Amino acid sequence: MAQILDPLPSDNKDKIICCYVNATNQIQVARITNIPNWYFERVIFPGQRLVFEAMPVALLEIHTGMMASAILSDTIPCTRLCVEDNGASSSKVTPEPLAKPSNAKSSLESFSRKTQLNTEPLTMVSV
Repeated sequence: MAQILDPLPSDNKDKIICCYVNATNQIQVARITNIPNWYFERVIFPGQRLVFEAMPVALLEIHTGMMASAILSDTIPCTRLCVEDNGASSSKVTPEPLAKPSNAKSSLESFSRKTQLNTEPLTMVSV
């Protein structure tokens, strides 16, 4: 994948392909600031998917809100956003596993419960 405007530093061959999705209803700004000699910043609209190359040690900062008052809402290690290993590095980079529920059966049971609906008519009271 080519990043024409701001390619990764050429001295590093260790690259991963990452994907981030803006699942909010606000515009976000994504930045990577912890890599020397590299500037990465993109605007991500609601529902938009951002696919980019980064180094495994990179941290993606997500800033949410208006441009004049955007706040840092999240910092995500790029290894957690990795979608594939492009074979450029000798060590395999894999995303960290998500936490698993302690009891999978009870977790499933809580989703399959049905809620009882009250179908009694409402009564009007005068004040």
